[in-house]
Amino acid sequence: MTVAGDREPGGEDAERSAQSERARIARDLTSAVAGVPVAGMPEALCRACVTLLPEVSGLSASIAGHDPGTGVVLFASDEVASLLAEAQFTLGEGPCTEALRLRAPVLAPDLTRGPDARRWPLFAVQAVKAGVEAVFSVPLAGAAGPLGTLDLYRQTAGGMSNGQLRTALLVADALSLAIGALDHASADPAEVVTWLQGAESDREEIHQATGMIMVQLGVSAQEALLRLRARAFAQDQTSADVARAIINRTTDLRHE
Repeated sequence: MTVAGDREPGGEDAERSAQSERARIARDLTSAVAGVPVAGMPEALCRACVTLLPEVSGLSASIAGHDPGTGVVLFASDEVASLLAEAQFTLGEGPCTEALRLRAPVLAPDLTRGPDARRWPLFAVQAVKAGVEAVFSVPLAGAAGPLGTLDLYRQTAGGMSNGQLRTALLVADALSLAIGALDHASADPAEVVTWLQGAESDREEIHQATGMIMVQLGVSAQEALLRLRARAFAQDQTSADVARAIINRTTDLRHE
């Protein structure tokens, strides 16, 4: 649906407009990381995305794990954006997890009521409590499926115009390419630790903790992950935080 006042060009004009915008976004992201050390690239990309998407209140990008609930936040524009991303992985519900499953954009223009609030009841409550009424998630394309998501939020309810959604999709496309290239951006070919170290570490910790819970409680992998998430939610922590506590044996779910 086209929003009033948001005219869309047609035919060849539309294609030229899309190509021009795609090229502009790619140039902006490339310029943002030019000369930036590998470790600082995620933050530089975040700043560029914020500039490219001024209509939203905040945003984040996350990398998905091999199993549901094991994604990690690569960058976030603010604490609210980080909280929203972490909440979705911890709770196992929300536009982000749905976008990964569907491999398509998922738009939640009003989390305060109606279908969006009913679709993700736990996440909707957390989002509104944080002052967020609308969330939009766009998958980041990877070679074997979604690499992760670009998640946008607004403090007030309302949908995205066609033009805003088109820009978000183009930013996600360019960001996917940038993330794929960053892992090989180190000037030192012998360097084993990459810029994704934190993401890989968190995913591995959740996987390891899930295995420990399976052995300790005699439950399936899915049940073990659900228990880990439930503990995280109850204690207002992230899944990665609880996983580390289980691995360090400062938390034992057998005693609950």
